[in-house]
Amino acid sequence: MKLRAAAGLAAALLLPFLVWQTGAAARALDYAQRWRTPTFHVPAGWPAPQYDFARNPVTAAGFALGRRLFYDAQLSKDGSVSCASCHQQFAAFAHFDHPVSHGIRNQNGTRNAPGLFNLAWQPALMWDGAVHNLELQPLAPITNAVEMDETLERVLDKLRADPAYPALFAAAFGSPEIDSQRLLRAMTQFMGTLISDHSRYDRFVAGDASALSVEQQAGLASFRRHCASCHAEPLFTDYSYRNNGLDETPKDPGRARATGRDEDRGRFRVPSLRNVALTPPYMHDGRYDTLDQVLAHYASGIHASPGLDPALAGGLALSADEQRALLAFLQALSDEDFVGDARYAEASR
Repeated sequence: MKLRAAAGLAAALLLPFLVWQTGAAARALDYAQRWRTPTFHVPAGWPAPQYDFARNPVTAAGFALGRRLFYDAQLSKDGSVSCASCHQQFAAFAHFDHPVSHGIRNQNGTRNAPGLFNLAWQPALMWDGAVHNLELQPLAPITNAVEMDETLERVLDKLRADPAYPALFAAAFGSPEIDSQRLLRAMTQFMGTLISDHSRYDRFVAGDASALSVEQQAGLASFRRHCASCHAEPLFTDYSYRNNGLDETPKDPGRARATGRDEDRGRFRVPSLRNVALTPPYMHDGRYDTLDQVLAHYASGIHASPGLDPALAGGLALSADEQRALLAFLQALSDEDFVGDARYAEASR
């Protein structure tokens, strides 16, 4: 009797410890999962990426270095602007509520800062496709006179003089040398792993019928009728360059700046609509503050011009009900896991 009582007492004392230990193990596993280095992966049903990570494998040290560089204002001439200044995580790495990018000395750029995600699939970058390799993309804002206004040589000199960076480059690449290739490859390891593929839409196409409301499902059907020829699933862009009727006479040369061809004037890269509800304002110049205004443009605001995309001639026949359903569906493209992923935030935070 006493033996059973003692055993019962031992079990009673041991049970809370086992529960705590099990909970601690679960918390440790969750912590490890949340803080593991992101890997580059191709989600099911997605096309092959354009960037080849086989030549630049993602490592924990390389990713950490790239993230630090992304948030480091030393990349700008006066130390006031980092890549993250115009690409904020909560806005899917776009510049929330800013029509155009803001650079050093409070200068305004000429184009809206797009969200940074799924970049490895882009055959060319920037609104006009002027950059053809993800590794070279950071050079555009770094050397732009109204954005970061710096030279690559001066950036490298500043990093070499910073006591923290040689060790970080050594951890990432095996030796402390700091050169342009290592700089750009580390930044690519960070930017290339910014993959957004966990929206309610993604859960729906994976088989969870409850992920979208009835109205959102109607919006998806309408989207596929009216919008998918340009904003093709699953990336919600076909990466083409089109004139979408913003102006009778385009003010910005658009794609023509990169190609030199008159027929490309006013054409811009079709942006992905993933996370679109998180990234106002809209269009290459940020002229529209809301998605309602964007849909109103496509329904009744198209301006005819010589380069107008034929699919938009006369506008899209969108009824008021279809516009409401489309707005509801576009909300389902937001990836809350992505914008809340602490691994992509500044390390000090």
